[in-house]
Amino acid sequence: MSKPAEAPASQEPPKRGKRDLLKDIERKYQQKWAEDKIFEISAPTAGNSTPDNKFFGNFPYPYSNGVLHIGHAFSLSKNEFRCAFERLCGKHVLFAQGIHCTGMPIKACADRLDQELRDYGVPPKFPEPQEVPPEVPVAATAAAQGELTASGKKQVAKAAKTDLTKFSSNKSKATAKKGAGKTQWDILVSSGLPSEDIPLFRQATLQLPHWLAMEKTQKWLDYFPAVMINDMKSMGCGIDWRRSFVTTDANPFYDNFVQWQFRRLHRQGCIVKDKRYAVYSPKDGQPCADHDRASGEGAGPQEYTLIKMQAVELQGKLKALEGKGPVFLMAATLRPETMYGQTNCWALPKGQYGAFRGLDGEVWVMTHRAARNLAFQDRTPEAGKAECLLELQGSDLIGLPLKAPNSGYDKIFVLPLLTIKTNKGTGIVTSVPSDAPDDFAALQDLRTVKEDAKLKEKFNVERAWVEPFEVIEIIEIPGLGRRAAETLCKELNITNQHQAEKLATAKDRCYLKGFTDGVMIVGPHSGKKVSEAKPIIKDEMIAAGQALTYNEPEKEVISRSGDECVVALTDQWYLTYNDPEWKAAARKALEQMETYAEETRTGFEYTLGWLQQWALSREFGLGTRLPADPAYLIESLSDSTIYMAYYTIAHFLQGNDLFGKGKNAGVRVEDLTDEVWDHIFLGKAAPTSSSIPSDILAAMRREFEFWYPWDLRTSGKDLVGNHLSFSIFHHTAIWKEQPHLWPRSIRCNGHLMLNSMKMSKSTGMLVLW
Repeated sequence: MSKPAEAPASQEPPKRGKRDLLKDIERKYQQKWAEDKIFEISAPTAGNSTPDNKFFGNFPYPYSNGVLHIGHAFSLSKNEFRCAFERLCGKHVLFAQGIHCTGMPIKACADRLDQELRDYGVPPKFPEPQEVPPEVPVAATAAAQGELTASGKKQVAKAAKTDLTKFSSNKSKATAKKGAGKTQWDILVSSGLPSEDIPLFRQATLQLPHWLAMEKTQKWLDYFPAVMINDMKSMGCGIDWRRSFVTTDANPFYDNFVQWQFRRLHRQGCIVKDKRYAVYSPKDGQPCADHDRASGEGAGPQEYTLIKMQAVELQGKLKALEGKGPVFLMAATLRPETMYGQTNCWALPKGQYGAFRGLDGEVWVMTHRAARNLAFQDRTPEAGKAECLLELQGSDLIGLPLKAPNSGYDKIFVLPLLTIKTNKGTGIVTSVPSDAPDDFAALQDLRTVKEDAKLKEKFNVERAWVEPFEVIEIIEIPGLGRRAAETLCKELNITNQHQAEKLATAKDRCYLKGFTDGVMIVGPHSGKKVSEAKPIIKDEMIAAGQALTYNEPEKEVISRSGDECVVALTDQWYLTYNDPEWKAAARKALEQMETYAEETRTGFEYTLGWLQQWALSREFGLGTRLPADPAYLIESLSDSTIYMAYYTIAHFLQGNDLFGKGKNAGVRVEDLTDEVWDHIFLGKAAPTSSSIPSDILAAMRREFEFWYPWDLRTSGKDLVGNHLSFSIFHHTAIWKEQPHLWPRSIRCNGHLMLNSMKMSKSTGMLVLW
C-alpha cells in the first residue's frame, strides 16, 4: 500500500483570526469587569427585597478532587444565563460560588495516587492494558457445556448473532482497552499538572490543624480550587468572588457556621445516635454515602430473611464438617410467608460457596460475598471476619437432604439451577413452585426426562429428589387461584425456565397481587391477608431460631477508595428524615417550590417519601467535627445543605481569601457565637456582649434579609435523591417558623454522557473546559 501524500512543508496553518479576535475582545471586557468590580454586589441599605427587585441564583459547589469538566459548565450555565438576564432587567443579582472539599473524594484520589506510585514507581511505568472479552451470558455458557434443556438451547441458538468463541464488543477499541478506568496519575496529567509536581498530591490532609495541614502538603486544597475559579472567570461568569470559600476546618469561619447548624439540629431532635444498617466500606472503616462512592449512588440496604435449612445428613465433601456443629444452608428470601410451600432448594452447580462459622456453634453455607456482608452485622463470632471452614462448589450441594422450616415436607433436596446470580442474596435459593413462576418452570424442566436428561445426568439428579414433591397450595389470589405460578405460566405460554422476559412478567404480577390481595390458606395464620401475615411469620421464624435478618446493598456499591461495600450494623449519628413532622414540612416546602419539570417534582416526592434515617457521621476524611460528638466528622452531603445562606455574609468574614485568612471586617472566629448566628440568620435579638461592632452585625443581618431565600438553584438530576432533598429538609428545620425563607426554585438537568457513562473526575471520564 502506498503512503498517503504528505502535506507540503510550506502549507499554511489554519486561519484563526476571527476566533483570536473574539478571544481578545472577551479578555478585554472580562478584565474591565474585574477592574470595575461590576459583579461585587451588596444589599441596598434600605428597602425590602422582593422577586421584582432582587435575584439570588446559585450552583452546587464542586468537589476539589480535580478540574471542572463540561458537565459542570452545562449545569452552571443555566444559572449564569438566568442571572445575566435578571441583571439586564434591572434587578440586584447575587451569584456566589464556593468549593467543596469535605468527605472522602480528595482522600480517595490521594490514596489511589500513592498506591500507584508505590506499585509502579515515580514516574510510574504502568503495564500495557489488555483487551478483555465481554462476559458471556450464563445461558450461553450453559448451552455450550450441554447443561440446558433442549428448548433452552433452541432459544439461545435463536438469539445468538455471533460466534460465542470469538471476541466481540460493542465498545470502541479505546474504551475496551481502558479497562477499569484511567489511573489517577493519568487523570492529573490530563488536568494539566506537570509530571514533576504530581507526587506532591499523594498525601491528603485528614482533619489536621490548619497550620499543620498546610505544612503536610495541602496540595489538593491549594491547587484545584484556584484552577476551578480561574476556569469560571474565563467562562465569564458574573460571580461575586468576595463571597467564595472552601469547606472543612481549613476554613474556620465556614467550619463554625456548620457547627452552629448542627447544634441547632441536635437541640431540635433532628439528630440522634442509634444502631442502624448502613452501606459501609470495610476498607475505609466507615459508612459510604452517595458522594463517597465511585459507583452505586442511591443504593441503600436491602433487607432479606435468611431461612436456615439444616442438613439432615452430610455427604461427599460436606463430611469434612462433621463434628463442627449443625450445618445450615442459608437461603435469602423476600417472602418468608411462602416457606410453607417449599418443595426443594436450588444451588448454582458451578457457583463458589463456603461453609462459614456462624453463631451458637452453627455452620452456615452461602457465597463468600454474602458471608462478608453478614460479618458486619453482628452475625459472626468475630465482628468483620467471615471464617471459612470449607470451600465448596454448588455441585457439592446437589442432592443434599434438608429440613426446611415450615415446609409441608419432612425432607427436601438441593437441586441444580443454572440461572442463579451470586451477586444477589446468598446463592442458596428456596423453591416455592406454587407462588414463584421461576421455581415452577425449573421444577417442571427437571420432571420432564426428555427435556432435561443431560442436566440430570451431569449432576446425578435422582428421581426421588424431584418426582415425589408436588406443589403445595399456600396462598389464594383472586383471579390466579391457589397455584398462581402455574396459572401465569399457562397464561403466558411459559414452557421452560429460560424464557426470562416472560418469567419476569409473571413474577411481577404474582408477587404484587399475592402481597396486596393474597390470603394465607395454610399454617396458624390461615385466613389472614399476606400483607398482614408476612411480618408476623417472619418474626415467629426468627424467634424460633429458624431464620435471621440479613442486609446487603440494593446493587453493587464501590467506594471511591475502590472497595466493594457491604451493609453493616453501625453505631452512628443519624439525621431523622423519617420523622413524620419533618417529612410533612419538607413536603410543604416542595409544594410551594418551582421545579420547572414534572419529572423533577416526581423525583423529589419519591425521595422525600423513602428517606429514613441518614448516617451523618464519619471517622475519616476531611470536614467539620460533629459538635455533639467531636470524635466524628460530618459527612459531605449533610454539611452542604444550607451553605447558600453563608454566601450572603461570607464577604464580611473571608477577607477575599478562600480559607478565611485575609483581612476581614474585624470579625474573629471566636466572636461567632450561637447568639450571633441566631441574630444573623434567625432574626433573634443582637447579643449585647458581642465583640463584633454593632454596625457590622446589622450589615450582616441586612445582607441575609435582602438576599434570602435563593430564587434559583441549578443542578444535576442525580442530586435530587440526596443533596437537594436534604437541603429542603434542613431549610424547613432551621427556618421552621419562617417558610418564606424556604427555597423558591430548583432546576435540574440530566447528565452529559461520555462513552455512555456519566462524566466523573474520579474515573477520568470527562471532557475538560
